[in-house]
Amino acid sequence: MTVHWGSLFVVFLVSLGSAVAVVVLVALAMLGLSARAAVDDGTAGPRRSPAAGTARAIVCVAAAAFVVLFGLWVVIGR
Repeated sequence: MTVHWGSLFVVFLVSLGSAVAVVVLVALAMLGLSARAAVDDGTAGPRRSPAAGTARAIVCVAAAAFVVLFGLWVVIGR
């Protein structure tokens, strides 16, 4: 029995990349949803509009769901 190290390395890189992508997309979605929170700290910094933050959150969650569902399709559907 031999181990195909090149193929194993490719699987490792793809799984690592997809896991990082899902985590980053969910983090960006949470950042987008934070635009809806009320701020009472008195700072006059730039604020994102709640509609833009919600739209970004929806796009990021949809992209993360696509990555997960595509991975499931590759594993189960083939």
